[in-house]
Amino acid sequence: MSTMRKLFAAGAVLTVSMLMFGLNGYAYIDPSVMTYLIQAVAGVVIAIGAVAGIYWRRAKKKMADKMGIDENKNKEVESDDIQLN
Repeated sequence: MSTMRKLFAAGAVLTVSMLMFGLNGYAYIDPSVMTYLIQAVAGVVIAIGAVAGIYWRRAKKKMADKMGIDENKNKEVESDDIQLN
């Protein structure tokens, strides 16, 4: 078994044992904790959306290339000429 597999297996056993045999902790949760939780969830959602958008664009471009579709075919391009008066 490789070293990474052994580390993963050990981590999985540790996590499962902590969840199964953990003690209940009674503590006061400050209201600001909910704000941090909302920010963390929003950050994760935004990051997942950004990654999904990047991969969607890549997949769309690959499909367009395979199908021979040119998305810039009917677009007009302005010249880069600068006129000084």
